[in-house]
Amino acid sequence: MGHLTSRDAYRNLEDRINWFTQGAAPSETLTKILRVLFTEKEAKWVAKLPIRPFTLKKAARLWGTTEAKAEKLLDHLCEKGLLVDSYDRGIRKFVLPPPMIGFFEFSLMRTRGDIDQKYLSELFYQYINVEEDFIKELFLGMDTKLGRVFVNEPVLMTEKTNHILDYERATHIIEDADFIGVGTCFCRHKNYHLGIPCKLNAPMETCLTFGNVARSLAEHGGYTRPIDKSEALEILEMSYGYNLVQMGENVRERPAFMCNCCGCCCEALEAVRRFAPMQPIATTNYLPKINPDECVSCGKCEKVCPILAISMQEREASVDKKKPVIDESICLGCGVCARNCPKKAITLQRRPVEVITPVNSTHRFVLQAIEKGTLQNLVFDNQAFANHRAMAAVFGTILRLPPLKQAMASRQFKSVYLDHLLAAQKKA
Repeated sequence: MGHLTSRDAYRNLEDRINWFTQGAAPSETLTKILRVLFTEKEAKWVAKLPIRPFTLKKAARLWGTTEAKAEKLLDHLCEKGLLVDSYDRGIRKFVLPPPMIGFFEFSLMRTRGDIDQKYLSELFYQYINVEEDFIKELFLGMDTKLGRVFVNEPVLMTEKTNHILDYERATHIIEDADFIGVGTCFCRHKNYHLGIPCKLNAPMETCLTFGNVARSLAEHGGYTRPIDKSEALEILEMSYGYNLVQMGENVRERPAFMCNCCGCCCEALEAVRRFAPMQPIATTNYLPKINPDECVSCGKCEKVCPILAISMQEREASVDKKKPVIDESICLGCGVCARNCPKKAITLQRRPVEVITPVNSTHRFVLQAIEKGTLQNLVFDNQAFANHRAMAAVFGTILRLPPLKQAMASRQFKSVYLDHLLAAQKKA
């Protein structure tokens, strides 16, 4: 009977995780991962929590315990990187982060002795790199992508920069952050335990987090190390030197993270190669262009491209030299190739069609929920949006969407209230 109870606890936790717009495909491997990260008691209690931010009082009520006991457990879950906390107008709130970018990564963002990180890395490899259900759903399950690429700014410094928007600049994200933390790269740390060294020999400590997430991870368990803006900019400059690609949360305002990724270890970059020509992450608004008169066919661009989007092909009028050809259908527009061209024969130009980036996290959540048909989960999950400010943020985002997306949202909600809001907007 105890075994059945334990199994039910983790199955309920899996169900709760899959209320996220970004869920986790059920499998025996996932259950093993959750058993490493959560005790049976923690699994039972976390399964009862909302997927959106909640207060101590709400957790105590859902768990049927005192606020003092609830706070002790919430603090413990934060220490394990399974919850993150924040402060909204002086009120402490908690949230269960999604698997990625979330508690999967947090488990390897520092060296830990409370869990077997080598065994966990092997489970992650099986779940993410061998089994395809999770990774396909994560990167290809929605039109609105989880992450986006930042352009390599130094490449553009010799050109006119007034056409670069602030949210496209990694330096702007750093300078605009009110709290910055740096932690160990999940992907390189996982591969280290698997005996797969980074081919670029890139540093481990390159994962930047911002705002409340960075503060929570720094204060609880030391998953990130607090740094100032100057050190963050130094890490960015160092990452350029290693030909790393900057990827962050797919939002314009206050992204929660920015990774400095290598093509050999990064799960997202591997997904780009594995699922080409489908694009699993949002690209920059740039594409590299090669000046054939300047190109000397050295092949450096082919070697440094992190997703193998450049290939050396035979020239039409010569058998001696090959020319680089860019597959624009998968090109990220990161600029690593242009940075490494010894003759400066590669420049970055704006894409003909602009890549649209969600304004903020709420905007992204709503778009993704509409695309997956799970919008009702965001609104009605354990009264997750019981306060008017949170409801207003969701509805405000919906009201700014194109008519087709609004119609999809209305069908998912089946809400008279939402129908009235949309009708009122049309009359206005």
